[in-house]
Amino acid sequence: MNEPVIDLTTISAVLFDTDGVVTDTARGHAAAWKHVFDAFLRGRSTPFDIRDDYLRYVDGRPRLDGIRTFLEARGLTVPEGSPDDEPGAATVHGLGLAKDRIFVDQVDKYGVAAFPSTVSLLHELRQRGARTAAVSASVHGRKLVTSAGVLHLFDLVVDGHDAALMSLPGKPDPALFLEAARRLALPAARAAVVDAALPGVEAGRKGGFGLVVAVAGDSAEAAELGSAGAEVVVSDLSDLAVHGRVPPTTA
Repeated sequence: MNEPVIDLTTISAVLFDTDGVVTDTARGHAAAWKHVFDAFLRGRSTPFDIRDDYLRYVDGRPRLDGIRTFLEARGLTVPEGSPDDEPGAATVHGLGLAKDRIFVDQVDKYGVAAFPSTVSLLHELRQRGARTAAVSASVHGRKLVTSAGVLHLFDLVVDGHDAALMSLPGKPDPALFLEAARRLALPAARAAVVDAALPGVEAGRKGGFGLVVAVAGDSAEAAELGSAGAEVVVSDLSDLAVHGRVPPTTA
């Protein structure tokens, strides 16, 4: 594993996933998923594991992809349904709408907090001439960074709305990260990806990014994220040092 450093003589931009990296919302997502899946799984399978199932099958993926991946792992299938389904209906869209309603209600009621270490890192990167982007598979990506009061620390946001408009596949496909690099007018090799989920780390590796940084909750997760392609793994972004400055011609 490499030293936890971002070298701005070779990296000109840093692309941050939102949930669990910028905003402290991963637990809210996981809790909403457990509420929805447990109601659906009753009489069909064992309850949703708020840690292992969330991290392995749902975290970092577009909402509907997460539902399909999790149900497939349990050997279950449901109809796709449509966006007009009743929230909680036994369809992919119905389950997704129920989860979305619960999560948005949480955000509206309690707000969103940004991780202080991430905010400090963003300030330092920008002071040293680096560009920054928030990249999220969620359609609420912009809403979350705005609610957390950190929108001004990003040059751009690419989220689930952009993915839908441009028909971009979700992680672990690198399309969202590559779109952010494209908008920054940078090749992937000049950008770093920071993510806390397996699909995001895999996307960074597949996209040919100059550095893939993972934020891990424990040693087991760190090993898994490292095996998935993270070159640097930290437990908190305060452990990540920044060296050098971005030359003005490549900023």
